[in-house]
Amino acid sequence: MAEPQVTLDSSSLNPVEDKLRGPLEEQLTSALRAATEETQHAYAGESVDAVTETLLRRTKSALHPDIADGFHPDPAELRHVAEQIVADADTRDIPRP
Repeated sequence: MAEPQVTLDSSSLNPVEDKLRGPLEEQLTSALRAATEETQHAYAGESVDAVTETLLRRTKSALHPDIADGFHPDPAELRHVAEQIVADADTRDIPRP
């Protein structure tokens, strides 16, 4: 699985956020990657929707509350990561309900 990467759209950022864009992207990416790894290891056949929700919850829990409140990833991209986790698990013969 390719490691997920968070990229912020500079046109949607205020001036302060734009100045902090690089470090903020790094922090968000690190939190998402940690959540992805944790979810992969804990995966036990959940649905893609459940894995998507778990990824978002785990990512936000690794962030400062103010950053977590403002973090709204693209739902389709987050779902894609969840689909990859499920697909990778299917190749390892993890039972699904």
